[in-house]
Amino acid sequence: MSERSTAGFAGRRVLITGGLGFIGSSLAIELVRLGAHVTVLDSLLPEYGGNRFNVEPVRDRLDINICDMRDQHSLEILVQGQDLIFHLAGQVSHGDSMRDPQLDLAVNCVSSMNLVEACRRRNPGARLVYTSTRQVYGVPQKLPVTEDHPALPVDVNGINKLAAEYYHLLYDRTYDLKSVVLRLTNTYGPRQQIRNNRQGFIGIFLRQALKGEGIKIFGSGQQVRDFNYVDDVVQALLLAATTDACFGKVYNLGAPVYHPVLEMVQMLHELTGVPFETVPFPDDRKLIDIGDYYGDYSRFAAATQWQPTVGLREGLARSLDFFRTHSKEYWA
Repeated sequence: MSERSTAGFAGRRVLITGGLGFIGSSLAIELVRLGAHVTVLDSLLPEYGGNRFNVEPVRDRLDINICDMRDQHSLEILVQGQDLIFHLAGQVSHGDSMRDPQLDLAVNCVSSMNLVEACRRRNPGARLVYTSTRQVYGVPQKLPVTEDHPALPVDVNGINKLAAEYYHLLYDRTYDLKSVVLRLTNTYGPRQQIRNNRQGFIGIFLRQALKGEGIKIFGSGQQVRDFNYVDDVVQALLLAATTDACFGKVYNLGAPVYHPVLEMVQMLHELTGVPFETVPFPDDRKLIDIGDYYGDYSRFAAATQWQPTVGLREGLARSLDFFRTHSKEYWA
């Protein structure tokens, strides 16, 4: 963690939505370590990844509020007095968004509107960081993908995450509610929800590797992706929150090295011995596959000096070690 990203958090009041989830809990643990007064908000909706054990290392040093962000009244109470708000709550499953678009709309759009409106009314001086997704771009027209790339989502989740971005940016412009949007790519690491298939292929493959099940790679496996280890994403969030030049803008995260999916699975094979094979795409997955994707994060790097530090093989090894140690809480 860079000196700049750790500065200025001691004594600050911080609210993290989705704070019992994967990235939110990792951020909460780091902020507690830095001396912040942290409140985590989570609805603990079944299957979405919220897990009280995620904050076990600091459970006596932060506040936990179980709340659904669709409840405007509760949000207006919770945002009061907060210096920083990291909005990580949301529905992230692309498949689920197609099967239940109304729920995705409520969890990603209504909840985000409720948050910025609560801040406008009760805490206009707060600083907000919203985590969006590379999925808003849809099928890349040119690689690497910059923030200027057209936003043409291929699923309901991408549309709703894009709308939530615009709520934050609109309130930044119109009401001076300081907000920055980070478009995350394939984030992985300890505390990731791997028990079911709702949070991305990396979590699925990690669980299959840990259980010794065969991994099935859809298509040729040559689809290229960029990967961010969760500790690097936490650093990016801290830098975004403390860099004045970031507010009112959208930034990609990304990695300096890209990997075909097959190469990532080969790393898991070398680390665990898990067997793997390539199989044809199922029809429903083919509809939302985007082919190759890797993002250009140079704008965010220029604004904050952020650079990922954990390579894919090292990150996978760390993740496997964590999940082996805590098998009961995550996958066994």
